[in-house]
Amino acid sequence: MMAEKYADIQPFGKLLNEVLQKNNLQKGIDRIAVKEAWEEIMGSGVMSYTRSVDFKDGVLSVQLTSSVLREELNFGKEKIATMLNDRLNKTLIKTVKLR
Repeated sequence: MMAEKYADIQPFGKLLNEVLQKNNLQKGIDRIAVKEAWEEIMGSGVMSYTRSVDFKDGVLSVQLTSSVLREELNFGKEKIATMLNDRLNKTLIKTVKLR
């Protein structure tokens, strides 16, 4: 009797993932996580020149106020994507666009 009562119990993480997917919330959560990862990985120096960070459909778009910094970071866009994806523990960022 007791085993039947608990037969439908699922891990909380699995239930949470189902709710996120059914309600299309995962994209919003990923967008926030990418912004937070940018802040953590790039640090306060780069953040002081960051005007906006947006993430959609695998593309991270970052608007910078310094053209010199933008050119410097352009050389390492692939490494930036790799570092951010490593921080996120999943491959979300396919392309980095700096403007």
